[in-house]
Amino acid sequence: MVNTTIKTTKSQEIFAAAQNLMPGGVSSPVRAFKSVGGQPIVFDRVKGAYIWDVDGNQYIDYVGTWGPAICGHAHPEVIAALHEALEKGTSFGAPSALENVLAEMVIDAVPSIEMVRFVNSGTEACMAVLRLMRAFTNREKIIKFEGCYHGHADMFLVKAGSGVATLGLPDSPGVPKSATVNTLTAPFNDLEAVKALFAENPDQIAGVILEPVVGNAGFITPDAGFLEGLREITQENGALLVFDEVMTGFRIAYGGAQEKFGITPDLTTLGKVIGGGLPVGAYGGRRDIMSMIAPAGPVYQAGTLSGNPLAMTAGIKTLELLQKPGTYEYLEKITQKLADGLLQVAQETGHAACGGHISAMFGLFFTAGPVHNYEDAKSSDTAKFGRFHRGMLERGIYLAPSQFEAGFTSLAHTDEDIEQTIAVAREVLSSL
Repeated sequence: MVNTTIKTTKSQEIFAAAQNLMPGGVSSPVRAFKSVGGQPIVFDRVKGAYIWDVDGNQYIDYVGTWGPAICGHAHPEVIAALHEALEKGTSFGAPSALENVLAEMVIDAVPSIEMVRFVNSGTEACMAVLRLMRAFTNREKIIKFEGCYHGHADMFLVKAGSGVATLGLPDSPGVPKSATVNTLTAPFNDLEAVKALFAENPDQIAGVILEPVVGNAGFITPDAGFLEGLREITQENGALLVFDEVMTGFRIAYGGAQEKFGITPDLTTLGKVIGGGLPVGAYGGRRDIMSMIAPAGPVYQAGTLSGNPLAMTAGIKTLELLQKPGTYEYLEKITQKLADGLLQVAQETGHAACGGHISAMFGLFFTAGPVHNYEDAKSSDTAKFGRFHRGMLERGIYLAPSQFEAGFTSLAHTDEDIEQTIAVAREVLSSL
């Protein structure tokens, strides 16, 4: 069993200093552990399925840099490709053949994408796709779902998930009403609410954007018929359907959720996996829509580091690795073993819990469930999750520091890693 008396003296010292240098001591809010208590560990290095903190402690990692590390951290083939690319330069600010290669791979894999534009983050991709939706339809309103997170742009910070849900924040200060007045919201998995919004706003809604599998309010799957219903409703109303697959893209299937569920949206946003751990984002879709993007069309969007050779290289190599036979079968096997094991030990130790998985993505809520939407997810015992998270961390298991974040597995995780994690979970839950 993993040592339960790990020392984190250096982590504490570094994080204490960081709080005087950066707001909350972090560069992204959830990292601060506000919702789970205690202080975060400070990473020193990562490899495969493992991380090491600055005090030398080793952990099994189920965050995977929030999704990109699907092949495992610092995969040797990705690192080797990056070394070669580094010799040629870190940024060109000009066309690169690598962009063509990754673009072709994305177009071949993702059913909805006929043309793609690379950017530098998921937030940037969602900002750009919103502008494109409005331009193409000549309408201003959009529908998003409560608890779905599409980056921190003003117009999306309405009932947003991820860190907003984790920290219990209201709609963010500094966001003017004018920025969100055209953002309509509905509960996830509620087709009737969507129909009502279209009825109340005839010929005004540009489109619907959603995480087809929610990962930013915890792991929530679409009910049977929900995605199909959205496809029908948007088509009937002359609106666009957008899948935000920044998290699910290349993770729950090589072609993302749209391949998994057989539903083709009009536009898609991507990130995380397609950059192999380097900053990246992308949006793409039907050729007639994407042709509106400058310089081909009038919708402006630009970026100095977009399509940079390092991100393209890491993305290309990562997608090549994912194409190997048996990849997604293995991810499904180990993730099911983990998700089922966690639910079983929760039941055996007397804790109400629900959850599930798809391929390399999983979740666990401390509530009897079922969880169909963000409102259901909020019934979870977040205090218990905080104690569970701390107990797992102290025993060498690194989980997302929020009840409202999905977990991730990778090709580097072994059966032994999963078995150890379940054993530790049993020990922790027995003590709560």
